Amino acid sequence: MNAQRVIPAGASRRAAQLFNIFTVIALLLSITALALGKLLASQHVGFLPFVLSLPPLMIWLGGSIFVYASIAHHPNPRAVHFNRWAGYRFYGVMGSLVVIGPAIYGLLNGWRGLMLVFGLAFLIIVPWAVVDIVRAAREPWTDVTIDAEPGPGGT
Repeated sequence: MNAQRVIPAGASRRAAQLFNIFTVIALLLSITALALGKLLASQHVGFLPFVLSLPPLMIWLGGSIFVYASIAHHPNPRAVHFNRWAGYRFYGVMGSLVVIGPAIYGLLNGWRGLMLVFGLAFLIIVPWAVVDIVRAAREPWTDVTIDAEPGPGGT
């Protein structure tokens, strides 16, 4: 006998917003670290802004795969829709910057190029992410009932 399990509307809403929220946080941390590194760096440590700005993005790039995969199979199709578009934006921009970023960085001699690369990522991802967070908050979410499979102990 299968039991019914209810996923609350709030859980679906949070799932729809989660990827976007973490992406905005990671980009804000990276840009803050970049600016802080520029303020602290002398002429002899010119790579410091670059070194400080990458860890938040790299950590989120790895963590985002798990967040994306966990929400990709959510029972609420609207949560999956918001997650899918957040992933398209983030992975598309990050993949594009891997291709065009070094060229921009090389043309503008380091610091300015790095700011332009991070600025492009920020300007493309963050406004749309904030719009999606607000759209998900305003959407009328409903509880989702699913059939729960019995666990290993039969419960």
